[in-house]
Amino acid sequence: MLAFVARRLVATVPVLVLVSLGVFLLIHLVPGDPVDVMLGESQDPVAREALRKELGFDQPVYLQYVNWLGHVVQGDLGRSIRTHQTVVDNVAQRLRPSLELAVGAMLIALIIAIPLGILTATHRNSRVDTLGTGFVLFGVCMPNFVLALLLIFVFGVSLHWLPIASYTDPLQDPLAGLKALLLPSLTLGMALAAVIARTLRSSLLETLTEDYVKTARAKGLEESAVIAKHVLKNALIPVVTVIGLQFGTLIGGAVITEYIFALPGVGRLVVDAVFARDYPLVQGVVLVITVGFIASNLVVDIVYGWLDPRIRYT
Repeated sequence: MLAFVARRLVATVPVLVLVSLGVFLLIHLVPGDPVDVMLGESQDPVAREALRKELGFDQPVYLQYVNWLGHVVQGDLGRSIRTHQTVVDNVAQRLRPSLELAVGAMLIALIIAIPLGILTATHRNSRVDTLGTGFVLFGVCMPNFVLALLLIFVFGVSLHWLPIASYTDPLQDPLAGLKALLLPSLTLGMALAAVIARTLRSSLLETLTEDYVKTARAKGLEESAVIAKHVLKNALIPVVTVIGLQFGTLIGGAVITEYIFALPGVGRLVVDAVFARDYPLVQGVVLVITVGFIASNLVVDIVYGWLDPRIRYT
């Protein structure tokens, strides 16, 4: 196991280098000059050139990348050219709200999807299956921003049950923090629940046809015991794959939801940095998101071995 993890960590190095190079080149191809954004186009050309030299933008692009990569290897992601705060501090402040949102959305998705997937698979072609399929279609087809506005209107404006467009640190006020995260978590969790439920249903239907399941039924085991002990664990492998990929995406991909609910997350941070042409901040945030995505996939690979003992890390 340790050798497998070590190999995976070594294999992530070229991935991170390629991602950082791609982001570095793309952001430098975006029209606009960060110096003009900072000083305004009406400023003195001498002042602009002095600032450009101070920030290192007077050097060739390849040399800027090499210098930035050298600092990254030493654990220095640079400083924001807009706030002059270190990128590490910027990301650290915004990462926890995004993680809280991702965990909340995932918990809601699993609470809905696992029972729904089991019910629709064990009651195939019944009314329960039809209702479950309708929910899946609704969750997959409904855009997040539309669902967010509907939830805000119902629970925030009409019923006044939950706050809208606010964030409270759950460590300072747990109840207020959970209330503030509930609507955005529902927004993301509903769509995610639909994807997980559909994947679980398909995997369960395939597993239910296996010979060992027929043998378990022939021995007289109750259907609930067959599902719990023999079917569900083997059917979870594709579901774990979906969960790992979606969780990695949620950390930095909930930009619209974070904007609608005014959450100070990583997704909102990177969008603001792009508009401000804050090159170091964009590069640092994308690198951190990539590391999180790789880590979630590594956890998925490790869980595979627990779900299926036939898998060996060799």
